[in-house]
Amino acid sequence: MRNCGKILIKDVIAESAADEAGIEKGDKLISINNSPIKDILDYKFLISDEVIILDIEKTSGEVWEVEIEKDTNENPGLIFEKPLIDSPKVCRNKCIFCFMDQLAPGMRKTLHFKDDDYRLSFLEGNYITLTNVNEEELERIIHYRLSPVNISVHTTNAGLRKKMLNNPNAGEINTYLKRIYAVDLDINCQIVLCKGINDGKELEKTIIDLSELFPRVRSISVVPVGLTKFRQGLYPLDGFDKFSSREVINQVRALQNKFKRDLETNLVYLADEFYIDAEVDIPSYKHYEEFYQLENGVGMVAHFKHQFNNFIKRLKYDLTELRTVSIATGMSPRKHIEQMVKPLVDRYKNLKVYLYPIKNNFFGPEITVTGLVTGGDIIDQLKDKELGEELLVPSVMLKDEDDIFLDDITLEQLSVSLGVKVRRIENDGRDFVKGILNI
Repeated sequence: MRNCGKILIKDVIAESAADEAGIEKGDKLISINNSPIKDILDYKFLISDEVIILDIEKTSGEVWEVEIEKDTNENPGLIFEKPLIDSPKVCRNKCIFCFMDQLAPGMRKTLHFKDDDYRLSFLEGNYITLTNVNEEELERIIHYRLSPVNISVHTTNAGLRKKMLNNPNAGEINTYLKRIYAVDLDINCQIVLCKGINDGKELEKTIIDLSELFPRVRSISVVPVGLTKFRQGLYPLDGFDKFSSREVINQVRALQNKFKRDLETNLVYLADEFYIDAEVDIPSYKHYEEFYQLENGVGMVAHFKHQFNNFIKRLKYDLTELRTVSIATGMSPRKHIEQMVKPLVDRYKNLKVYLYPIKNNFFGPEITVTGLVTGGDIIDQLKDKELGEELLVPSVMLKDEDDIFLDDITLEQLSVSLGVKVRRIENDGRDFVKGILNI
């Protein structure tokens, strides 16, 4: 992890404090306030003052001492080659349920990279196992107050956790959790539930153990293991069906009732997939309280519907011309999307919407979530369908900063293949309505 050398500046934001001070692309950052920089955490901490001193090595080899005045915590405008400055830490586990091990062969290398980096947990909300953290790094988490810490717990049974993660260091989870708890850092916990492995009594024990660290443990999510068709040679696992999903819901609901009574919070939340697979109603918006693990697929449907309903209640818009549009989605949220499309079609007589749930042939039929739908499957299944003026594609199918699917097909290629304009819509109830109505 130790960088502590000269850091190449990839670019400088135009008209930023660094730009005005004469720092340029290709220069190197040596130190800030005479302190060396290991990674992005040091950098963010050192730039927090209103006045900072940067030692810069120019491309000529000359060293400048640059004083910059700015607002507190404002980035002076430097952009580095690596987002972390340092390289991300690679996961050392070989989890029996790892989704990355189930990707199709030949996919781009970046998709196969498995990180287990505490810095990305803080900066991007990634979940870490803490098997990859040494004493120095644990002290940095504490020193920099990296809260919340998002932790993939899976089980508090030390022996079982070693088995599930295939790592002899995995059994120290309770020690790490208690150390983080002792310094008052918030924790979000994740449990990837594997049928016959960490469910049933093991699940109850894990949730109860974690509840004893409340309020520092502020949320616990339970998500079903994802299984693709590319599991040859991997640990044998079964997915959750309608009946086993209902068993999990009933078990967790009893614990939620206990926590609501004793702690005044539900504390533990199930991923939407359990309710969809069980064919039972998604809990209400209020059930998810602060939506601590929305990006983990927990409460996404309730949150989306809440945004949708609030927006259409206030919407004053007349659709004067005929509008025909199509929507691609995963198999699992079909019913919920239909429930939101109906009031729009009823309200606007000039509106026609085609909803197309896409079967996941790329990863296998057990994968039903929208976020894992590929461009190739959309093309194969919609090439002869009525698509209207536009095809709306949820942003969760695409790479964060690029309009590209997991199988490397771009939105432009999708548009050309289907002969229709394609629009990316954000995972937001408001943007969903605006996309359908073209406003």
